[in-house]
Amino acid sequence: MQLHDVWFLLIGFLWTGYFVLEGFDFGVGMLMPFLGRNERERGAVISTIGPVWDGNEVWVLTAGGAMFAAFPYWYATLFSGFYIALFLILVALILRGVAFEYRGQRTDPRWRLGWDAAIFFGSVVPALLWGVAFANIVAGVPIDKDGNFTGNLFTLLNPYGLLGGIVTLTLFATHGAAYLALKTTNDLRARANAMVIGLGVVAAVAAVVFLAWTAADRAVPGSIAASIVAAVALVGALAANRLRREMWTFIATAVTILMAVVALFANLYPNVMPSTTNAAFSLTVSNASSTDLTLQIMTIVAVIFTPLVLLYEGWTYWIFRRRITSPRSDVGPGLTPDSPAPADVIGSPEHAK
Repeated sequence: MQLHDVWFLLIGFLWTGYFVLEGFDFGVGMLMPFLGRNERERGAVISTIGPVWDGNEVWVLTAGGAMFAAFPYWYATLFSGFYIALFLILVALILRGVAFEYRGQRTDPRWRLGWDAAIFFGSVVPALLWGVAFANIVAGVPIDKDGNFTGNLFTLLNPYGLLGGIVTLTLFATHGAAYLALKTTNDLRARANAMVIGLGVVAAVAAVVFLAWTAADRAVPGSIAASIVAAVALVGALAANRLRREMWTFIATAVTILMAVVALFANLYPNVMPSTTNAAFSLTVSNASSTDLTLQIMTIVAVIFTPLVLLYEGWTYWIFRRRITSPRSDVGPGLTPDSPAPADVIGSPEHAK
């Protein structure tokens, strides 16, 4: 195994970590309008991801940076060819981040409703478009002999790509519901548990069709094995949810997403961006990579700093591991369901119990 193969695996690891971690907070953002029936409940929903959502987004920055340094030709073709889709994702992520910080600055219901809509759409758009993008990367796109993408946005919106978007959208929503069931109490917890089943069934149907389509197009043993594990994990998540084993439900949905991404990268290798124009024009781990010296320096840096970053992120999740208290239908004297939550700053300790 050469260094460019190692960096293909490391980039796959970074994207997998991003989808597993950012996946559940995309899901939380998508489900907030449906699970949060009043301001206190919506505040509790947002508080479950308050301490971690911005840390989860660091994974995509690291993945993009690693692609730029390790595979500059892959990065150039991908980010120029998928420019509009990636621009829409970027705008959605910015709007979503601003909404998290701004919604609690005023108690005006219209103000909060507007920012809640921004959180919803800022979660739906990336959850959908990331699936569309990666489905097209695996299936291949029109690339000429100079490595230039010759299609447009509508080229990406093909049936296979759109199905990939539906898979990520529904899987992330299921993952988010499992996370909310794990992190909330009372009525919110019960409603999140109930939502896991409905969303999980839809995600299972979409994922089975997508992974079968992928395997039929290019049957790679490693990809087929990963797809089977993903399917079993999703069934296990639904079974655990029926037993109200919320930690196992969340772990199982995380494994589902993890193995689905592994299946996609297994299908992709040794290509990093297949060409549908001519297979000879495809970008591979060898012809799209940086020099050996660059990869050697990157490897040394990664060996030193990656464990530190993982330890810090693990510590963050441990510190904020407790459930977020959600209001009961009987909220107590002097309070109404629409009264402001105990603290408007998302993720503040006042919400934790």
